[in-house]
Amino acid sequence: MLFAVLVGLALVLMLVSLSSGRLPVAATDIWAALVGGASPNVRMVVVEWRLPRVLLALLLGMALGLSGAIFQSLTRNPLGSPDVIGFSTGSYSGALVAMLILGGGPQEMGVGAVIGGLATAMIVYAFAWKNGIQGFRLIIVGIGVSAMLGAFNLWLMRQADLPAALAAAIWGAGTLNGLGQSDVNLVAAVLLALMPLTIALARPMRQLELGDDLAVSTGVSAGVTRLALLLLGVALMATVTAVSGPIAFAALAAPQIARRLAHAPGVPLASSALVGGLMLLAADWLAQHAFASPLPVGTMTVSIGGLYFVGLLLREIRRS
Repeated sequence: MLFAVLVGLALVLMLVSLSSGRLPVAATDIWAALVGGASPNVRMVVVEWRLPRVLLALLLGMALGLSGAIFQSLTRNPLGSPDVIGFSTGSYSGALVAMLILGGGPQEMGVGAVIGGLATAMIVYAFAWKNGIQGFRLIIVGIGVSAMLGAFNLWLMRQADLPAALAAAIWGAGTLNGLGQSDVNLVAAVLLALMPLTIALARPMRQLELGDDLAVSTGVSAGVTRLALLLLGVALMATVTAVSGPIAFAALAAPQIARRLAHAPGVPLASSALVGGLMLLAADWLAQHAFASPLPVGTMTVSIGGLYFVGLLLREIRRS
């Protein structure tokens, strides 16, 4: 039931996004444009300009929701998301090195983001290892590594010339501007490749949530499974960073919202993905239309994340 409701909300948000803008488009014209029956101008606005952005918001949000769900399950902590642990910052560092030091373009930045995210994951994993991995230790080490990488990123931008530094800063805020159908195809291909792995690892991940001893007793290799999930979560997050820049807080909030909606003891993967897609669709619509001038979508997700943190603090205060 919840899955169907989330899918319906996603379709409604997609329709609202496709119809909104300086040239409002009616729902009937949107359908005509999608099936090839609209005028060339309407088809250009809907299919060529707005549809790729809407699909990217949905797909990237789903990737963030999945990545956050994996890390929160691994760490057994609602703060265990890739942007808190530092993997997102590491991907940003890799992209900045490719852009500002090596002078690379979008493809090189994408490769740099993936390499940076994986390298950061390996560093955090190595420093957090002590007779196994504990979630809280992984988070603390990740926060420290993230702080160091954040300082490194600022140093890189200070050393760059002004146009390159401005471009890096704008991209670093997380934006869907300038992206098109080729980016949609890339993200869709990555998600299609990673989905079977996610499905295959879903059951072992649930068993790990019960503790390593119980997981091992049921035939799960705890170390190998945890490492595979770590690499999968980093790959999902690095894909987002490579395409749109780092988008904060969606991976943090989406799994917890999905868990509360599903009334589930653990973090549900499918619902987390859909909630992440809904969050990014809503954030991008607000960033484009709620203010006098458009904002990067990452700015809006940070604002939503701040409200989420305030809500968590108020909840903890009431409990205590």
